[in-house]
Amino acid sequence: MNDTFMKEKPILPLILSMALPMVLSMLVNSLYNIVDSFFVAQISEEAMTALSLVYPIQNFINAVGIGFGVGINAVIAFYLGAGDTKKADQAATQGLILAIIHGVVMTICCIAIIPVFLRMFTSSEAVIELGIRYCVIAFAFTLIIVVGVSFEKIFQAVGNMKTTMISLMCGCIANIVLDPVLIFGYGPFPAMGIEGAALATGIGQALTLAIYLVVYFVRPIRVHIRRQYIFPGKKMALKLYSIGIPATLNLALPSLLISALNAILAAYSEVYILVLGIYYKLQTFIYLPANGIVQGMRPLIGYNYGAGEDKRVSQIYKIVLYMSGIIMVLGTVICLLVPGRLMELFTQTEATIQAGKIALRIISAGFIFSAVSVTSSGALEGLGKGTPSLLISLCRYVVVIIPTAFLLSRLFGAAGVWNAFWITEVITAVISIFIYRKVIAKSSWPANAGARR
Repeated sequence: MNDTFMKEKPILPLILSMALPMVLSMLVNSLYNIVDSFFVAQISEEAMTALSLVYPIQNFINAVGIGFGVGINAVIAFYLGAGDTKKADQAATQGLILAIIHGVVMTICCIAIIPVFLRMFTSSEAVIELGIRYCVIAFAFTLIIVVGVSFEKIFQAVGNMKTTMISLMCGCIANIVLDPVLIFGYGPFPAMGIEGAALATGIGQALTLAIYLVVYFVRPIRVHIRRQYIFPGKKMALKLYSIGIPATLNLALPSLLISALNAILAAYSEVYILVLGIYYKLQTFIYLPANGIVQGMRPLIGYNYGAGEDKRVSQIYKIVLYMSGIIMVLGTVICLLVPGRLMELFTQTEATIQAGKIALRIISAGFIFSAVSVTSSGALEGLGKGTPSLLISLCRYVVVIIPTAFLLSRLFGAAGVWNAFWITEVITAVISIFIYRKVIAKSSWPANAGARR
């Protein structure tokens, strides 16, 4: 493949070639949580509640891995666009070393705090015990998750989306097969219950990393991990963190939001906490495909920005916005037509199903508007503008929704929390357009790639 294909290939086919493998892999990968939840729900409703309460910490681990990976991705793509392969190698190597450090620290900290964290949201000893049993195994795979995501972003930065698609899909398929086997005990395997769900997911993630490593050594890519760059340099570390920290916060903010909403909903009934947990499992089917498109867009925007191709950057943004909008329309239609069927995947309790139907129909009113903030935030990350991207996410996950949910819950109960979702998406969409246009207006577009080095 031509090394300059990212700035020469026609834009729509280029976006499709980069995004479709990611959309497919993200759709399949979304089954990780869905499948775990489906089988865990067969154990007991307490087990499902435990999984819902643990989700924010799992999301935080993924946020750190993916967020810093976004920094690695953006810096590599920028330097490749600018024609500086040595700097791209340095970014990949030092990014991977820092990611390993993050993984070790998170493994220790997350296992240590989980008992205290669970007791903040429930007094049920059964739920707490199930949550701890799940987390001890699941969090033991944190380093594997973080390193796997780092390789994913390195492969994406050079435009190798097929490898990431195959790796993610193989890991997910392994998880789907192993979940019932390890949870319920088929063949020679003992019934492990909720620990089996955690182990199945961890094995799937380990397989994904193994495939990346095999491909990296068997079929070398344009970017290489080199010994001379192992010790992080100050300038490169600052560049990686200047994008990685805001991107991490972007992805970690949902954890803060879920915890805050759980606290608000707990005042009414644990049923609503379960409904919120189920919603976040379901919405992965909608937002992960959109995120797959954004992942395909990010290296394209970074590469073309590094190469000084301002018109292509603008066209890429617009096309991705339309594509994300189409996905959100489909998601809205599904949630409006069959909300009960969706809830029945995770619970057979009639009260929970009815509460969930109401929640899904109200929340889905904001899906279409969210396409604007999701696309704008991803485009800004691709441009290396981490702070403006973070501002959009702060509005979406903290500044607008938490106060709105709190105030409306005092007036309308749990329904007020559900309405806070679409209100927030409308307000954040307007803010996103303003921020993105302001950043673009201030950006200098040099006539050649060397001007951005």
